[in-house]
Order: sequence, then structure tokens, then C-alpha cells
Amino acid sequence: MKEISVKFGIVFLIVIIFLSMSQSQGNREDDEVIKGVKKEDVKVAVTVNDDVNYVDLDEYLLGVVAGEMSANFEKEALKAQVVASRTYVYNRNLSVDNTTNTQVYLDDSEMKKKWGDNYNEYYEKIKSAVAETKNEVMMYQGDYISALFFSSSNGYTENVEDYFDSSALPYLRSVDSHWDLTIDPTNTRTKTFTKQALSKAFGISSIDINITAYTNSGYVKTVIINGKKYTGRQIREKLGLASSCFQIQLTSKGYQFTTKGSGHGVGMSQYGAQAMAKENKTYQEILKHYYQNIEIKRIDS
Repeated sequence: MKEISVKFGIVFLIVIIFLSMSQSQGNREDDEVIKGVKKEDVKVAVTVNDDVNYVDLDEYLLGVVAGEMSANFEKEALKAQVVASRTYVYNRNLSVDNTTNTQVYLDDSEMKKKWGDNYNEYYEKIKSAVAETKNEVMMYQGDYISALFFSSSNGYTENVEDYFDSSALPYLRSVDSHWDLTIDPTNTRTKTFTKQALSKAFGISSIDINITAYTNSGYVKTVIINGKKYTGRQIREKLGLASSCFQIQLTSKGYQFTTKGSGHGVGMSQYGAQAMAKENKTYQEILKHYYQNIEIKRIDS
């Protein structure tokens, strides 16, 4: 009888240990869940030529920063770009395409082609920027922000509603970005159109063009062409201009458009981020300058 009791006790102890181990394993799995998604399962749906590829989030961020920002930029600028890109993709429910309509993503072969002999150095640099900002995103009142970014400004960024068909957002306001005027080597550009080319672009036989209003940040708000009103954005996109901050001058060769900055002008200026990093600003300081009133949080906190 004593032998049976001992055997029963040993079996009971084994069962207790097994149940304890199972419970412990369950707790570890719970710890790895981010809003219902396990960390290792976080994938980004990247659409390329109508084909959807699912890419690991960190791998995607590495490829995006490689495609969107110069790898020889300062580390803090690269980290700011990582957090902006991570926030951007979460705001879009982890679904993007591979164009400037969302974020340009380079795969490993494209990075090797772009960087050549600098591949290993630049790869490790950006990989480190991704790791050092692991799971960090920008939020406003509990929601992921629309973390727009662009190359360089005319000295000020633009209010979101002044460029996009959008309501005003408290974190996408016009801010000073004076650095862009000197740090961006191609901040000022010119593009000339003959009268015939300009008329053809707008489907008219002759052209009379005048800028009639600017935004408070100095970007073109409205243009009148032969009595028809256009926005600065429409002119920029129609003519392939670098930005919607432009002046028009009639010369002997035609209409000369002189632009300042590159991109839509809303959110973070990448050249501005680089200049701030050169002034020893941290990536958090850079982000909080360009995105007003936001919080930087970890997804798993």
C-alpha cells in the first residue's frame, strides 16, 4: 500500500510539473502578442505590379529607408526616417505599394546595385537604425499619425490641408525648416516650357498664366490659366515640377518655372532632418519638431 501511495505521489508531481510548464509556455506566447499579432508574424503587404508580397516588418523598414533616404545621412536622421516609415505603414494597416504614392521599397539586390562597394556599410548602418528604434511609432490621441515626409522645403513645411484634399490635422502644421535652403544642393531648380508646349499641356491653343495666391508658407495656392483656376499642386503634377513653391518668368525661350524645395512639403523634411542631426539633435527631437503635439511610443508597451 505504501508502494502504491509513493507511485501515485510521483505521478501526481509529474502532472503538476507538466501543467506548470504548459502554463509558463502560454504566458511567454501572450507576452509576444502585439495587439493580437505575434511579433514574429508582423508582415507588410507590399504591392508590386499588382502582385502582393508579404515582407517582414523590419526587413521592409530597412528597404524603405534605403529607398527613401540617402544612406550617408546622419544616424539620427535615419532613425527619424525609420520611425516615420514604421508609423506610416501602421497607419495604413500594414498595406502599401512600392511607389512614391506610399513608400519606395528596395529589396536586397536593388540595395546592392544602388550602393555598390558601400553595401555592407550602409546595410549595417540602416539595420542598426531599425533595431535602435524597435517598435517605436508616433501617435496623436491614441492613433497612429499619418507620418508624411518629403525631400526638402522652401524654408517652411506646408499645412496638410493647403496641399492635400484633407481637413486640418494638429500634427501636420507648417513649421520652420530653414536648413533646407542651404543643405539641399538642388533646392532651387528651373524648368522652361515653350509657349507651344505649355499650351499643349493644358489643351489650349494659346496661354495666359498668372499666379493669383500663395499659402502662408509661400507655396502656390492658385493659378489662373486663360480664366480657369488651378491649384499649385495641380500645376506641379501637370508639369512635373519639383514642388508647388514656384515663380513664373516669361523669357525669350518660353515660360521659366523656378522652384524651391522638392516634394509635397507636408510633414518631415528629410534634408531638414539631416541638418538637425548635424546640429546634434536626437531623432526624437527631429520628429517632434516636424510632427507637432505627437507622442513617441512603443507598440508593445
